Amino acid sequence: MHAYRSHTCAGLTRADVGSRVRLSGWVHRRRDHGGVLFIDLRDHYGITQVLADSDSPAFAEVEKVRAEWVIRIDGVVKARDPELVNPKIPTGEIEVFIEALEVLGAAEELPLPVFGEVDYPEETRLKYRFLDLRREGLHANIMLRSRVIRSLRARMEAQGFTEFQTPILTASSPEGARDFLVPSRLHPGKVYALPQAPQQFKQLIMVAGFDRYFQIAPCFRDEDPRADRSPGEFYQLDMEMSFATQEDVFGVIEPVMRGIFEEFGGGRPVTAEFPRIAYRDAMRKYGTDKPDLRNPIEMQVVSEHFAGSGFKIFASLLEVEGNEIRAIPAPGGGSRKFCDRMNAFAQGEGLPGMGYIFWRPAGGEIKRISKEGALEVEDSEVEAAGPIAKALGPERTEAIRVQLGLGEGDAAFFLGGAPSDFQPVAGRARNVIGRELGLTVEDRFDFAWIVDFPMYERDPETGRLDFSHNPFSMPQGGLEALGAQDPLEVLGYQYDIVCNGVELSSGAVRNHRPEIMYEAFRIVGYDRHYVDAHFGGMLSAFRYGAPPHAGIAPGIDRIVMLLAGAENIREVIMFPMNQRAEDLMMGAPSEPTNEQLRELGLRVVAKT
Repeated sequence: MHAYRSHTCAGLTRADVGSRVRLSGWVHRRRDHGGVLFIDLRDHYGITQVLADSDSPAFAEVEKVRAEWVIRIDGVVKARDPELVNPKIPTGEIEVFIEALEVLGAAEELPLPVFGEVDYPEETRLKYRFLDLRREGLHANIMLRSRVIRSLRARMEAQGFTEFQTPILTASSPEGARDFLVPSRLHPGKVYALPQAPQQFKQLIMVAGFDRYFQIAPCFRDEDPRADRSPGEFYQLDMEMSFATQEDVFGVIEPVMRGIFEEFGGGRPVTAEFPRIAYRDAMRKYGTDKPDLRNPIEMQVVSEHFAGSGFKIFASLLEVEGNEIRAIPAPGGGSRKFCDRMNAFAQGEGLPGMGYIFWRPAGGEIKRISKEGALEVEDSEVEAAGPIAKALGPERTEAIRVQLGLGEGDAAFFLGGAPSDFQPVAGRARNVIGRELGLTVEDRFDFAWIVDFPMYERDPETGRLDFSHNPFSMPQGGLEALGAQDPLEVLGYQYDIVCNGVELSSGAVRNHRPEIMYEAFRIVGYDRHYVDAHFGGMLSAFRYGAPPHAGIAPGIDRIVMLLAGAENIREVIMFPMNQRAEDLMMGAPSEPTNEQLRELGLRVVAKT
């Protein structure tokens, strides 16, 4: 017999009754039932119930074991009584009577429990991550991640893509986040950078003539953590293809994403088609470029109903060019209590408030002027209520109701000013309204492509132009567009894939023409010398015959987070850092020794 096990803790069935077996694993739970000791023995594969009574030669040893001790047992497989069968586990029809037990690894008192899914402080969980990973839910998430990656590889290879590895130590490159720098011992005063993404290398692979590349790529960015972003490092399905358009990328990624979410989504429906939504439309309708389409609410511009109206706050806002008023329809939200709660939500988000109208049953007449100028009168079954309704009057409020398609028991919320100021809050308010009113459909995966991103944006503080997305993207219209159009009107062949309000990836058709790249950077204030200094390797390659190419890089951590139904990305990463970008388990970052600093020609200067 094997030194440690003849079977795993998920491998025994009724067919093994009567067999002598050997199992090894962790003591998941120990129970004393009046002279009969039960142990749920756990390994990577599952759980088997083992037991000993006072007649067992191993009874005294079984009495000593505690939770999370690692033990080996020899015993005989017995069938459970019918009323004691556990249908929830594969081994639920049997149990093993212990004849011998050996302790392979005793455990001290646990800093957090493994049995059950007890909510414990995250700092404790991360410090003792090796224990946390033994818990059923987290263990399942990590195994899901492994299966997803294996499936991603198979799906990409099936479409003719080949996996290549790109360097980890490379040159610093401005790609939207801070680099992690690695000082060079052999070249004092110089540094390597860990790649924020394999962006330049994968484009060079296309120039080198490898047609379809992919990689499960580690990426490193020195940026602040969020619930959907892990600090330090993350992994993505990085891909690039030659002689490809934007539609070609969509044609590759859509079946991959749909297949992954159908395979691992537990039967939850997946979007049949991935709609294309222009960036400007997404911001106008949803207040964000990563809309959750499970929520059917779409915002609408209602400025015309407030211009010159008795609601002076919005009327005066509309006297400023560029300002507008938007409405968030709220079907079923027509109560003052709900409206007041949403107004308080807006105040909590830093706005003065959020105006509202709600419609309730009423009798009376609505008067309006027809296109021909005649007075029209009709009975109304609803009346508008709320401060805005009183200021606007019945004709304007009725026009708003008709435009928004609302009726009795419904409400609408209003935000006004410069769209860039109120859009983020409007987008979050739309999400809250959808959830609280039960409009957002749970247990479904709704994908969309966000397309036609602007190439440039203006910094609201400095007024300086900058790239809004990816500086390596091809502008729509090429060099002519850069020369003839207002930079803020130039669109790029840039696209994001979004699922349930989570951005999974950004991608683009690449700019493979040096003259277009020089002009694109000139517009934001960088001369040829800067471009040559920072992107010289790629520009040099482009001068020797570069094919048109395009790509994308869906984030694996976020894909698994959605599939697992996790609220925090750290729940799907084996060894994540905490919110301060610290590895509490390994003690990183740590202070270097003086010897290490001397080798690198460095010294630490204290911050003042």
